[in-house]
Amino acid sequence: MDFTAFLKSLEDSGAAHAVRASLYYFPFLESIHVMALAVVFGTIVVVDLRALGLASRERPFTRLSHELLRLTWAAFAVSAATGALMFITNARVYAHNTSFRVKMVLLALAGLNMAAFHLTAGRSAPSWDRAPCAPRSGRITAATSICLWIAIIVAGRVIGFTTTGAEAKEAPPPTMNFDDFLSGAASAPAPGPHSTAPATK
Repeated sequence: MDFTAFLKSLEDSGAAHAVRASLYYFPFLESIHVMALAVVFGTIVVVDLRALGLASRERPFTRLSHELLRLTWAAFAVSAATGALMFITNARVYAHNTSFRVKMVLLALAGLNMAAFHLTAGRSAPSWDRAPCAPRSGRITAATSICLWIAIIVAGRVIGFTTTGAEAKEAPPPTMNFDDFLSGAASAPAPGPHSTAPATK
């Protein structure tokens, strides 16, 4: 099964049909998706600002991040589930939408950036737990995190404006069939608007 066929199978699933057939399902999913994403962004920004030394400086970093990141992951799971349900309703359009692809790349980069933090400043967090800010590597990844999540939100909003009412483009039918090829019809060029009839004597 090629990728386009797989996307079409998602669109033909029972869940996709149910969402498309309802007047309320898609707006409900979109509202929950946006609210969950707001929680994800809000909690991540609080942790990042603490690492940058711009907020909650009096609170230990490890305690703050432990309390908030549990909520972050729960909200992210809700956001991913609602996003997937919206995606399957028009999978071929979303998959070929530039803003959707940009959002997916940015999400992957945000994940890599988070991993970079945990492999660098995150490992030594107990040593700077009560310091005003994280070490330089932690500040860099925190600033990068905020920028990436802002870009993710912008890309997500652009998706809504560039896919509304869009329909998947079906592959055009072939211009000739096998019978025409065997009969030699394919070798005869079709008359164009500027073609001229051969001169007669």
